[in-house]
Amino acid sequence: MKKTRHILTAFLLVCTAAVSCNDNDFLTEKPKYFYTIDNVFSTSAQVDLAVVSCYSKVRKYYNLRNDGKRHLLAWKGNNGTDLFDVPTTRKSLQFNNYAILTPETGDYQTIFSDFYKLIASANLALYGASLPEIEWADESEKAYLVAQARFFRAWAYRNLGELFGGVPFVDEIVTTPRYDYWRESRLDTYQHAIDELEEILPDLPLTPPEKGRLVRGAAQHNLAQLYIDKGVVLDSEGRIMDAKEAYRKAVEYADAVIDGGVFHLMTERFGTRKDEGPKYYYDYTPDENGRLREDRTYASAGVIIEGNVFWDLFQMGNQNYEEGNYESIWTARVEYEASLNNDAEAKLNFPRSYGACFRDILPNDLIGLTPDVGGRGITWIMPTAYARDEVYSGRWAGDMRNSEACFRRTFLGNVPTSKYYGKVIPWSMMYREGNSSQDARDAAYTQCFPLSCKIQMDEYVDDATGGNRSYLYRDEYIIRLAETILLRAEAYWRLYDFQKAADDINMLRRRAKCTYLVSSGEISLDLILDERARELLFEENRWNTLLRMGGTVAVDRIREYAYWDQPRSSSMKTFNLWPIPQSVIDTNKDVKIEQNEGWY
Repeated sequence: MKKTRHILTAFLLVCTAAVSCNDNDFLTEKPKYFYTIDNVFSTSAQVDLAVVSCYSKVRKYYNLRNDGKRHLLAWKGNNGTDLFDVPTTRKSLQFNNYAILTPETGDYQTIFSDFYKLIASANLALYGASLPEIEWADESEKAYLVAQARFFRAWAYRNLGELFGGVPFVDEIVTTPRYDYWRESRLDTYQHAIDELEEILPDLPLTPPEKGRLVRGAAQHNLAQLYIDKGVVLDSEGRIMDAKEAYRKAVEYADAVIDGGVFHLMTERFGTRKDEGPKYYYDYTPDENGRLREDRTYASAGVIIEGNVFWDLFQMGNQNYEEGNYESIWTARVEYEASLNNDAEAKLNFPRSYGACFRDILPNDLIGLTPDVGGRGITWIMPTAYARDEVYSGRWAGDMRNSEACFRRTFLGNVPTSKYYGKVIPWSMMYREGNSSQDARDAAYTQCFPLSCKIQMDEYVDDATGGNRSYLYRDEYIIRLAETILLRAEAYWRLYDFQKAADDINMLRRRAKCTYLVSSGEISLDLILDERARELLFEENRWNTLLRMGGTVAVDRIREYAYWDQPRSSSMKTFNLWPIPQSVIDTNKDVKIEQNEGWY
């Protein structure tokens, strides 16, 4: 493991360093004790390590490991969208106060740079694969390695196009400083990624050769999304027939994933805990062995929490295709054993970043860091009223995804002196309803909220090694078949085939045992976004979803659903893209890069 980490470090140094040369023999000989672009690759295994570094970067983007770093909370955490806002204690992390967000905001620079770092690593891997001295077991080994590297490059361009619009293309190693990058159009950026992915499809396997490795379905899923993206831009340009063709291509690629016979929704209980339900404890008095008393459970208070198939999806050991989860298309590897062996990124910082902080609001009734309160939550961001309640209001309430196992709304007092000890604490008390202080009500509402099985567990594996229940150690979904189905529903909606869109949405609703199924007459973009919130909360990158819709979709929904008033009362910009970072514009001195509309 240490050797691997050292080689990866060398790769990163080579990626970012400018290489110069002259006639000095010392500079042209092959060094034995440090890596340069000329000697870093001598075997196919070393080239594969460059690909592994791409996987590592993607995992970092998804695991919120940098505590309190707003750029990760903004992208994967979705801070500032219709789904999430910040608690009173984190107002400085707001990502929807447009009075203070400008092209000079560092988060935009960091996210923009992160995707280009991924592109640089992919380019390095492709350079290594091109060297004639590298020996391969067979041509398929090389083809798969090249396909993986090109996938990462296309994936980065898709994200850049959705968030920032058209960007420069950097498809080879850069060894000298450049100040003349040309910004391509948003449409060309999408097409560039499409071309890359379509070329590599034959070289990607149908099922993963090992956990976390890319498969053809991951490329097809991204192609479905990219063709929708392309169609939206074509629609905005008045090219209606071209847009329809793009949407039809999106359906075609989604069909290949959904109906191809490799993947299917999990509809029956499965995996490591298929015969169990969640177990929560509220007794802080340990038994003679120092363990929580198992006789003081929710069941003893008359609250029965039953497991279900949606809960199974997020239990340890259940995330991968090889583990019998056939709706898993691509995951980021997060293993407890790796975290014990110096892999600092092998943990999901979800309980800490996403978790509620009941102890601050209810110090006399609900305290601690135990599973009954979701672990060591410090609430960097919190779900909006829309995400926690409105999508499940009225006829939408009967939904497995809103069950106590999946989105727990019942909490028992765990302080022995509390009148609620062992009893359900009402939300009216948690929210301090009737309190004359608006600040007190805001603090309560933004730090107390239902807990999703996606971001907290009833068992924490690191308890045995001194953990404090800040982290999860399970693989993280990057693509799950449910999202492919929602992409196809969106494509059908854009093609005005409302019945097929409803059928796709109802495929997910039937799996979730919903009491209400949607009809073709009520299909709309808002309904699709609502269903994405129910199915993919804490999974999807909501900024990508909203911004790729074009028009004023992102602005309108943020204004409607943000918790705080700043998005409504500040001089909010009208935009459907993030700004190009000002530092990028300033550095590219030889060619002017235009700023996105609505930013100044």
